[in-house]
This record gives sequence, C-alpha cells and structure tokens, in this order.
Amino acid sequence: MTLLLGIDTCGPSGSVALGRSFGQAVEVLGQIDLEGRSYSSTLVAAVGDLLERGGVTLREVDAIVAVSGPGSFTGVRVGLSAVKGLAEAARIPVVAVSRLEVLAVKTGVESAAIDAHRHEIFLRLGLPGGQARELLAGVQELAAIESPPARIAISDDSAALLLGPAWPSTELVRTAAPTAADALQLCAARVAAGEFVDLALLDGYYLRRSDAEIFGEPGAPKRP
Repeated sequence: MTLLLGIDTCGPSGSVALGRSFGQAVEVLGQIDLEGRSYSSTLVAAVGDLLERGGVTLREVDAIVAVSGPGSFTGVRVGLSAVKGLAEAARIPVVAVSRLEVLAVKTGVESAAIDAHRHEIFLRLGLPGGQARELLAGVQELAAIESPPARIAISDDSAALLLGPAWPSTELVRTAAPTAADALQLCAARVAAGEFVDLALLDGYYLRRSDAEIFGEPGAPKRP
C-alpha cells in the first residue's frame, strides 16, 4: 500500500486529495476543494485538514502528485511552492503531471483543451504512438493544424467557444474539470515505477510567458 497526496491549484478552483494505491489501483480517501483566489491562505491548512481526516501524518505520505500546469501563474506557483515545502520537510518524493494530460486521461480521449483566457486555449494533441504535443493556441494556431483530432476533451465553455468554429468536425467531449483525485488515479503507476522529479528542478509548466516577461521587454507594447 502506498499513501498519496495530490495537489492541484492550476485552475479557477483547485483541490487537494488523499489516496491509497495498490499498484495502479487507487482508493481516494478524501478530497477538499479550494477557491482559486485564496490558494495562498488556504492550501497548507487544507492539506493539514485532509491528513487529519484520514488519520495520518505528513511523514506517513509516500509520494506527492503535483499538477504543475498549465494554468494561472499565481495558482501554479503557490501550489508548487507548497509542494516543495512539504516534500523537503518530510522527505517525500514528488511526481509532476500536466493538467491537460489529467483531463485527457480522465475523459478517455487523447486530446484536451483548457481555457487560457485572452481568446486562447492550452491544447494537448494526441500523436501516434501514445505521444502528445502541448501548446498555447489561438484562432491562428488552430487554423494552422492540418489534421484536427476527431475528439477532444473540454471542461469549460470558453474552450468550446474557441474550438467549435475552428474545428467544426471535431467532437467536443465535455467533462468536469480535472481534480487532484484524478491526478492520483493517473499517477499511481508512475509512483510505483519511481518516476519522481528532482525538487531542485521542479518548476511550473506554463506554456505562456508571464505579463512581467512580456510587457517588461524593451519595445513591447503596453497593456491597455
């Protein structure tokens, strides 16, 4: 038995989950949903509450599954900062996973899309051989893709509004937004295989540069 802690703060709402895995099978012991605008003040307390409800301590956790993006810069950074703090304090190994992959696997399709705001989406395209490509895409990028997928997983209306006109022949497969519990289900096998990241190298998976990087460049247009 392996005790797993999952943390996802990438979206407009997030979650923390506790699970028990037996090889690739996961029993979810509990999950706490988080409000996106309060991650910095509620995340660590939520982890403490979750562990208390499960009757375990942090040092009993065998691995942390961190959803590392793409998503909000603030949310991703807050989540990964907490993951690093918890992992370093209790010497817990960490598996990092893309939120797009969690959504695709949860839905049972190879491609997925999540609203990225600014009339763009975070896009995962399934490729032959079980591989995938992930990118930030707007109308022009979608139009340039010669062979759109037959089906794509979505969990928000904004992604549907962008994809529908761009790829009219693609089936939009709607599902609930991915959660930390979904990430545990996906990553149990990776934990068992020891596919852990180096904490010193763990960083957010953004797919987009921050406003500070974009608007701080010489000659860059100022945001209205």
